[in-house]
Formats: sequence, C-alpha cells, structure tokens
Amino acid sequence: MQRYSARSPIGAVLLCLGLLGPAAADEAPNPFDERAALAYSQAAIGRSVSPHVFLDDAGQRVSLGDFRGRPLVLNLVFTACSTTCPVIVQSLHRSVQIANGALGPDAFSVVTIGFDTDRDTPEQMRAFRASQGVRMPNWSFLSADEATIEALSAEVGFIYFPSPRGFDHLTTTTILDAEGTVFRHVYGDAFEPPAVVEPLKDLVWGRFSPVADLEGAWNRIRLLCTLYDPKNDRYRFDYGIFIGLIAGIICLGGIAVVLARAWLATRRRPDPASALPARR
Repeated sequence: MQRYSARSPIGAVLLCLGLLGPAAADEAPNPFDERAALAYSQAAIGRSVSPHVFLDDAGQRVSLGDFRGRPLVLNLVFTACSTTCPVIVQSLHRSVQIANGALGPDAFSVVTIGFDTDRDTPEQMRAFRASQGVRMPNWSFLSADEATIEALSAEVGFIYFPSPRGFDHLTTTTILDAEGTVFRHVYGDAFEPPAVVEPLKDLVWGRFSPVADLEGAWNRIRLLCTLYDPKNDRYRFDYGIFIGLIAGIICLGGIAVVLARAWLATRRRPDPASALPARR
C-alpha cells in the first residue's frame, strides 16, 4: 500500500462512521478507503506513545512524559475548523465534566493538540480554549512543530489531509493508559460520556489499581457501582447492588437461624429409650 504524507495535497474525506475494518497495515491507507483508515487507527491500540515535547497555551514547554502515572485523554484538532472540531471538543467537555465528578480531576489528564502547525500557535490554542469554555485544571491545549505532529499522529493512528475546507481527518479521541500506551479510541464527533468515562474507570480502578487499604477498597466499590444516568447527565451511585446484597445476607441469615434451631431441638429432645423403666 502506498504511503501518503500527512501533509500531502489530497482532498480526503475521512469521517469515522463504521467499526473495525480489515486487517490493519502499518502505512497510512488510501484516504478514500474508510475501512482501511479505521483499521490503521485500530492498529495503534497497544502502541507506546513517545514523550513528545509541546508548548502549552502559555508558551511553556510540556512533555507527554509529564502526564505519565495516570490516564491521558488526547485529541487532535485544527482551530480554524468551524464544524467538526468544535463539536468534538464540546462532546469531550461534557464527558470530562462528568468524569471529573465520578473519578476526580486528579485521576486523569486531557490534552487537545492543534495539528495545523501553520496556525495553531499557543496564542491561537489559548483563544480556541476560551471559545470552547474549557476552564478545567486537568485539561491542557498544546501546540507543536510539524515533525512532532506527524510523529504523534503515526503513533496514535491519526490521519489528516489538507482539503478545500482546511483539513479532513479521522474524528478520533484517544485514551492512553498511565504508561503512555494507546488503550482505546472513541470515534465520531458527538459521543456520549460513557464512551470516555468507562475506559477511564477501567484504567483508574481496574487492572492498574490494586486495592491496598480500606479506603481504596471503598473507592473501588463506589466507582464500580457508579452508573451513568442519562436523564440527569451524570454518574450516580447505584445502591441497588447493596440492597440486593443486604437482602441476600438477611435471607441466608434467616436460613442459618432456622437450621440452628432445628439442630438445637434435636440435641435437647430426650432419647425415647431413656424414658423406659429399668429392668430388674
């Protein structure tokens, strides 16, 4: 398969409207082949992401390595986009608000990276952040040079091409684990919060978080029993599991009491042979 440069002048439409494609290739697919593009993206799962260096919206150097130790939600946008990219950021904004409430803002980080290196400067990223109403301390907006963006895009399976609209690109939000490995992709521009929150729960309280004390055990129970409530657009604690558990304990306790009483009754009942008069 021919390899296309991410900056090659191909007017492509790469909208993610499917699930898994055929076997993935290591090279970027023909941009008109949506299934191959999705397969290329999926092939990045399990891949380690390098500690690339960026500038935040204040012009300070930031490395992806600085975010190691907790999950990282990462998405790439171009700030001149007036359609898809703002919708992605707003969907993510809603998800991060809910994840902060369910997991805590210190449990994970978020980075939005501008891939249009000609325009997406720290100043532009700062303006874009303000226009999207993002004021969360665990969410950073970053810029980088072309080589860094191309290297990162290859590692996470992100594809973008110049087009008459500016760029066409995969609508992808990527979740990295605490070691910087690609764990999950969330496709589409308008997604529901569980698409982001559930993988974060898996990472924060799943296989990477052994329970070491009572507080940790309670946190694990609390979060495993936290369910998304679409009516109120938030995660809520599910007491039903404990009601069922208590009911089960009461039932088992009742059965144990009945069995214990029956056993005691047989112990106290006199032996019929002992009631007969003794023979002389």
